[in-house]
Amino acid sequence: MRWLLVRRSKVRMWNTLRTAIPDMERRTQMVLGGPNLPDARVTTERAADLVACSGVLQGTMRGDLLGIPATHGTISIRFCEAHELRDDKIVQSWVMFDLLDLMRQAQCWPLPQSLGAEAQWQPPATGDGVRLSTSTTDSSAMDTVLKMHGALGNFDGKSLDSMNHGHYWTDAFMWYGPAGIGSTRGLEGFRVHHQIPCLRAYNDREGAGHYIRISDGPYAVTGGWPSVRGTHTGEWLGMAPTGRMIEMRVMDFYRLEGDKIAENWVPMDVIHIALQMGVDLFARVHHMTGQPDLTL
Repeated sequence: MRWLLVRRSKVRMWNTLRTAIPDMERRTQMVLGGPNLPDARVTTERAADLVACSGVLQGTMRGDLLGIPATHGTISIRFCEAHELRDDKIVQSWVMFDLLDLMRQAQCWPLPQSLGAEAQWQPPATGDGVRLSTSTTDSSAMDTVLKMHGALGNFDGKSLDSMNHGHYWTDAFMWYGPAGIGSTRGLEGFRVHHQIPCLRAYNDREGAGHYIRISDGPYAVTGGWPSVRGTHTGEWLGMAPTGRMIEMRVMDFYRLEGDKIAENWVPMDVIHIALQMGVDLFARVHHMTGQPDLTL
């Protein structure tokens, strides 16, 4: 019965997308896979083997999608997926769509202007993100990523330099952030447009564990559902502090050059984060497009 419910949910999801975007096509930019490396913070059963994908769903938006008004022009919806494999079958999937970015494209932006650049994410600069050959067990890319994560956790509450994570990035690395945050370049851009606002908003943030940790050649993927937790004690994306404990669903895709990270794509469920703060971004869009909630 559980399989039937999941299957029916998938059918509804794709039918909803197809109704709004009838000529929709999938443009896959990365396909990575391998054994799921351990995470001591996670005590529940984790998948043994995973495949992760990212890219865009592109087409003409002919109809409204979850209250986001049709543009009648070309749109691109960023997506990321992780699929658990057993006996050559998918048994579980985690999927995120950046519908906040679709709101931007539909010109019904429900947040203040992003600090980073809001633009289409680029595929890997090396053009080798779709890896269809058998994955090796080399975890050197993941080792670098986890060292960088460890450095991020060394913040002394005063100086950004206390984290010393800049050592793990190339000088001009690209950080592709989700809608609401935007993309940045280099350590200075990362600090100013993402890291400092995040630390001010969640000064006690901590990693919550990864359900996915795969390393595939010069690529690595980590993700948690949630991945990060923190108390919302400062303004973030224009939303006043609530004092609530917030959980963040994040899936990071990394491309390395040698032992340094050159590109990082960061799908994040910003809409779900805002909802935990008591802000319904879909309701804001409905109000902006003449569909206000008139209940008291």
